[in-house]
Amino acid sequence: MKIAITRLPEKADTDQALCKRYGHECVIVSPLEATVYEGACRDFLTAANRGDFDCIFFTSALPARCLAPGLRAGARFIAIGPQTARTLAESGITGEILPSHYSRDFASYLGGWLRGKTVGIPRADVPNPALIQSIEDHGGRPVEVPVYALEPTGTPLDFAGADAVLFTSANSYSLARWENHPGLLLIAIGEITAERMREGGDRPDVTGDGTLEGTLRELNAYLTQD
Repeated sequence: MKIAITRLPEKADTDQALCKRYGHECVIVSPLEATVYEGACRDFLTAANRGDFDCIFFTSALPARCLAPGLRAGARFIAIGPQTARTLAESGITGEILPSHYSRDFASYLGGWLRGKTVGIPRADVPNPALIQSIEDHGGRPVEVPVYALEPTGTPLDFAGADAVLFTSANSYSLARWENHPGLLLIAIGEITAERMREGGDRPDVTGDGTLEGTLRELNAYLTQD
């Protein structure tokens, strides 16, 4: 099966190999583009390397790619998923992987350890008040730092020859310009994306666990059942 995957080009380097392992091929389509805030990245690294953070939570692979090579000080590093953890590992940083792959579960994963701790969160320029509140409710001090922006490309997505489209985030669905057509399998990488798709009138055929690999497993189970 040929799958169109909505990805930033900067985050798509392992997708083809992973899809091949599960018997598929993929093409990357990009409804969004990233603008990195270089100054914010430098400021975050300065704060991290002087020990301002007890923990750093990477909510996607892009900030990990931008910041990990410059990180020198020790902290507890949490990656939202395996791709983000692999990006950290490329710079020699061992990160824990959040078991659920959803930022909403970050505070409950760390539990009582958070009390009195400062958490640095380099992320897209999109506030996450629920994450901030959950950290504060556990006695932690969140420091959310926007290090990049995501903007819609405005370019219609090209699904020519694709059997399926996999939306990797809620915004990559709702901000994309695309047209559904008969026979196109709709896939959501996780529950939050699936909910946004249903709200938009496009019920996903397959919903993953928040990771590409887990989604491919669900896809193969769906195809076998079908």
